[in-house]
Amino acid sequence: MNECPAKNKATKQKGGNVPVWLVYALLSAATAALVAVFGKIGLKDIDSNSATAVRSVIMALFLLGVVVVQGKAGQLGDVFAHRKAFLFVLLSGIAGALSWLFYFMALKSGKVSQVGPIDKLSVVIAVALAVLFLGEKISAINGIGVALIAVGAILVAVK
Repeated sequence: MNECPAKNKATKQKGGNVPVWLVYALLSAATAALVAVFGKIGLKDIDSNSATAVRSVIMALFLLGVVVVQGKAGQLGDVFAHRKAFLFVLLSGIAGALSWLFYFMALKSGKVSQVGPIDKLSVVIAVALAVLFLGEKISAINGIGVALIAVGAILVAVK
């Protein structure tokens, strides 16, 4: 994917060659994997939508705690003050809530080893949407990688 060279330099860790975004993305992937495993275990005898509601409250409280600890609680108002930003944060929240509802419903009745890979088709959809609506460019090798993700997700999920 095309990146601004100046921005890329700013996102590198001091003294290292690993971009900060990559570290965060790998941590995101690792913790997302825990969501699937913990969620599957937790859903055994309960309603998936109720579990998702409880999970979202826990997440909201945890994230508010993070913002407070970082000393950024005063910036919460900025999100509401910027109408366009708030609209897209709102839409992202609704999309995320729907994703969690569907994900937990899928986990309730399916295997983590099947649901997880199919859920990762979101990567393919996100790249397509980024190209279509955000004007992002991807190289041929990136396109091949996205296609392999799609094929791999399907192959892993097949019984």
